[in-house]
Amino acid sequence: MHVRIGGRAIGNNCPCYVVAEIGINHNGDLQTAKRLIDVAASAGCEAVKFQKRTVDVVYSAAELSRVRESPFGNTNGELKRGLEFGKEQYQEIDSHCKKKGIVWFASPWDEASVDFLEEFGVPCHKVASASLTDDSLLRRMRATKKPIILSTGMSTLAQIDHAVEVLGRENLIILHATSTYPANYDELNLRVIPVLAARFGVPVGYSGHETGIASSVASVALGASMVERHLTLDRAMWGSDQAASLEPNGMQRLLRDIRLIEMSMGDGEKRLLPREVPIMEKLRRVGL
Repeated sequence: MHVRIGGRAIGNNCPCYVVAEIGINHNGDLQTAKRLIDVAASAGCEAVKFQKRTVDVVYSAAELSRVRESPFGNTNGELKRGLEFGKEQYQEIDSHCKKKGIVWFASPWDEASVDFLEEFGVPCHKVASASLTDDSLLRRMRATKKPIILSTGMSTLAQIDHAVEVLGRENLIILHATSTYPANYDELNLRVIPVLAARFGVPVGYSGHETGIASSVASVALGASMVERHLTLDRAMWGSDQAASLEPNGMQRLLRDIRLIEMSMGDGEKRLLPREVPIMEKLRRVGL
């Protein structure tokens, strides 16, 4: 089964679709967001992803009033509102991505945010791991008839089964994920990738939150059709997701190594290569 996003087919025998998760690593600054888009496009990513929330819907009044120090103020509400882009900022993001030739979409955390993103004609919607059990939100995303990317961090197999039942399997991509930031390598459990592929019969990918790239590259060898990694300009920047992100050089190396792994996998048919023949003739004492 294949899913198409932005004209690209995703699934078996297709190049891995690489998404740079900008998320909230822009820290509420549009110019930083544009610089991250530039880095992703330069590295060869197919898409960048943001997060969109209606703050007063996603968070309770008590949560928003909770004391939390940040560059935006002294409460969690001031932080959440400071990180949120509105229509004007997304218009600039949309224009900048088109100029750079890169797809963009987002994880909507509430129904109004789905409608907001639909105004921009995004090619798909991403279900954040935190939203996997939100049936109402899943149904609103599915009502758009766009491809859905389902992230599965902090979820049981039974919960994933239910989410897939709500969404249906058509135009669905499932991402294996571990929702710790940054994730320890012994928490990643990459062998779940082929398990999910066999269970659901849809393209399966990997959303990584570890600090390096080796495991994300390995996920492609295990069959990941999509790889998503957070992107930052500098891990030392302020922000909750920066430490679990790749810096520009890391994203460039990730793309390089994924493409090398794809080239190296071959077709599984054992054959004598023409370049091996002279070496065989030189080194073998006996043979046909």
